Amino acid sequence: MRNALMLSVLGSCALLAGCGQGGGEKAAEPSTAAPAAPEPSAAEKQALVASLPAPYNTADIDNGKMKFAMCRSCHTIVPGGANLTGPNLHGVFGRKAGALETYKYSDAVRNAGFVWDAEHLDKWLAEPRTFLPGTKMSFAGLKAEKDRIDLIAYLKVETGYKAP
Repeated sequence: MRNALMLSVLGSCALLAGCGQGGGEKAAEPSTAAPAAPEPSAAEKQALVASLPAPYNTADIDNGKMKFAMCRSCHTIVPGGANLTGPNLHGVFGRKAGALETYKYSDAVRNAGFVWDAEHLDKWLAEPRTFLPGTKMSFAGLKAEKDRIDLIAYLKVETGYKAP
């Protein structure tokens, strides 16, 4: 119901935007792209966290979001987001390390030979340079296990994670 209402509102906005009575301006071409999915509510995000396997099902995603602030200067997490110093992390879970075609990885990451999952990400976040020597990531690591759990759960909620 919420999605239908959102699509109705988006459709109405698109129709109204195309009805301008302006002074000779060219009307915008109709978009063929599907409208963006509405942002999940806090309750929907918490329900997603609760559906994750332990220990992520009890994570504090607000703390995870605060911990992601350390990552935000180098990484984006939105679909189609830009690569910064580090790659865009949307869709990272289930992706082979070093496989995002639009980012130039270090040889260490490109040749890592694993698929990103919570276990690998936890080890990476704890000590990136020790976990994967030769990485160009300068982050020193997130030492507190609880902070890593919260951050990983936050990333699962925000990067399009789909349970296997």
